[in-house]
Amino acid sequence: MSLVPLLTSDEFSSVDQPALTQGMRAYGEVLNTWAGIGNSPGLLATYLPFLRQVNGPGSLDGRVKELVAVRVAVLNHCRYTTSHRCTSALAKGVSVDELTAVAGGDLGGFTEQERLALRLAEEMTVSLPAVPVESGLTGVSTDVRDEAQQVFDAAQLVELVMCISMWNALSRFHRVMAFELDMPEPPAPVAAQL
Repeated sequence: MSLVPLLTSDEFSSVDQPALTQGMRAYGEVLNTWAGIGNSPGLLATYLPFLRQVNGPGSLDGRVKELVAVRVAVLNHCRYTTSHRCTSALAKGVSVDELTAVAGGDLGGFTEQERLALRLAEEMTVSLPAVPVESGLTGVSTDVRDEAQQVFDAAQLVELVMCISMWNALSRFHRVMAFELDMPEPPAPVAAQL
């Protein structure tokens, strides 16, 4: 059961209605995360455009964004986010075998750039919250950070770190909110990692 009531489309604030209408055009329904966010008027109007900007086309390959989003969702043990990100990744050509590998941390079949992005995603998700500033200013290993600066340009790095950060925030939000799935279950081997 969701932590907050889920709003119907007519219960959203007038400030959120344009974003909601645009979202409903894309998905054909009010997603549960939006229905929860709607409890704070004005938040959806900021959230959806930001999400589209970070997750949409940019300097960083969209496939990399999809892979890191799935990895972050799985590492945070969030069924809702994993469902959404797997649905998106599958629609964009990522295979079930690749999703299974990402979920299990088996990076051998990915490109150098994808592997590095997935390593950074894992460090930002698992290590960063546990590393005090005295032990490491950035919370990620020097090796991964240095390698990322060599492999990605500045625009790609900003998009990658923002993408990883956003999916960490959202998967934690979704998990605590306990939204019911509104997209298909993640593939069974991925769900087994949750």
